Amino acid sequence: MFAAVPAVPFHQDPPLDPEPPFVICENQRYALCAAASCFVYNGVAYCECDVLKGDSISLQLDFSTGTGQENVCDVNAQGKTNGFMVSTFSLPADVVKGGSEAVYTCPGGGNKGSGVAAPVAYGQCDGGLCFTSTTNKTFPGFVGKLHKEIICSCPISTDATPLSSNAFGYQVFGPYHPQAAVGNRCDASGCAACSVANPTANGSIIPVGAPTGAGKFLTQRLTGSVPDLNECLCECPANGPCTVREDTTP
Repeated sequence: MFAAVPAVPFHQDPPLDPEPPFVICENQRYALCAAASCFVYNGVAYCECDVLKGDSISLQLDFSTGTGQENVCDVNAQGKTNGFMVSTFSLPADVVKGGSEAVYTCPGGGNKGSGVAAPVAYGQCDGGLCFTSTTNKTFPGFVGKLHKEIICSCPISTDATPLSSNAFGYQVFGPYHPQAAVGNRCDASGCAACSVANPTANGSIIPVGAPTGAGKFLTQRLTGSVPDLNECLCECPANGPCTVREDTTP
């Protein structure tokens, strides 16, 4: 997902086009990595992402060419017949309230409760390049063949990465059990992803993430509204894995 966005959703009606530096790629095939897990090798996160078609949003990631300026949408369009696509963002359907996934908040200094701020370690996949040759193939770190998924290469955000977190931490996606009893719907594995041991070591599995509020902000920019989501707040002790603190689903 993304780095430099507010920590809370944007509640006013958006303009017809997203404000710079964002751009909407209309009716394109794209890789959705927001809920992906990633295999770390040689300092790069290789993430198992879904392939979708429709509207998505991204940082513009523009650059100059011999014929003028291009951005992420141009790059993605070129990939259609050249064996690649770009990772951009839309809201994963399964995190909408009642679905089988949730947004897990790995806490920062402003919401750490009686614990500490979560260590920052996630794949930052906005603009990541993905190669269609990986579909229907095996790939290190993932069990069995990929089916409709695609592998995208993404940089790893850590505590040393500027804007990788904010006062309310960062967010990842994980499983949710909407039919379970109240208090048992958040899954321990979702919060455990906030504290992966040795996250940059070869062979580690880390989540894709973004600063808290990024997903809602971008969804507002893309669609004009944000539905109620399954949401879980984690707490991280000074030593040991992060655990579920509270189900904050509205």
